[in-house]
Amino acid sequence: MKLQGKRALVTGAGRGIGRGCAVQLARCGADLVINDRPGSPDALETAEAIRRLNRDCTVIESDVFSRAGCENLLHRALEEVERLDILVSNPAMSVRGDFLQYDPNQFEAVISGTLVSGFHVSQLVARHMVDRGQGGKIIFISSVHAPRPYAGSVAYNAAKAGLNQMARTIAVELSSHRINVNVIEPGWIDTPGEREVFGTEVIDREGPRLPWGRLGTVEDIGKAAAFLASDEADYITAAVLRVDGALVFRDCLSEV
Repeated sequence: MKLQGKRALVTGAGRGIGRGCAVQLARCGADLVINDRPGSPDALETAEAIRRLNRDCTVIESDVFSRAGCENLLHRALEEVERLDILVSNPAMSVRGDFLQYDPNQFEAVISGTLVSGFHVSQLVARHMVDRGQGGKIIFISSVHAPRPYAGSVAYNAAKAGLNQMARTIAVELSSHRINVNVIEPGWIDTPGEREVFGTEVIDREGPRLPWGRLGTVEDIGKAAAFLASDEADYITAAVLRVDGALVFRDCLSEV
């Protein structure tokens, strides 16, 4: 129970990686405030999973794709729990398409939903942590798309690369406040969203072909988040932790 007594906010916690992080933080003793979009059918299921672990959980529906939505989220969260020790910032939007035909409006939407939203929620929570004067942990969920220019993902690649550099900058500026700021780069993770995009047949076929013999799980990412949120990671800040089962190096397995 290395997070006993800690209070964490996880955005996008209804399903997928956000849910995996929220549940793992609860397993490690944290009480949770979880966020998902208004009308989400998934947030209550995540909350019940957390409560079955005998941890407190507050659900707040708010649109973190806007500054006003992030302000609403933080205001309501602090009304419920009075303080936040941990933030897992997980807003993201991805629209695939070829660069030459990519819709400029979609490009701006992906950058805003993935990068700008991360700025809004982290800035607001960081201000709260600084005012409290007791440090804190901020963890951004990025992607292996940040260092790797995968075709068909021009906006998402750019947003995640920007997120990494933004997080490092925030880490430098908040170091004097003893607020650790780190990034997790998931690889190919088996989530409901990935199965919607690729289909179960592709997921099941391609998983065994990866270096680790499987896709990653949301639990893999959750465990990394729990580590970075703990005192065990006290001397780690401005780091990018790749959790991908060697996905980005799979081409290295081929002989020239």
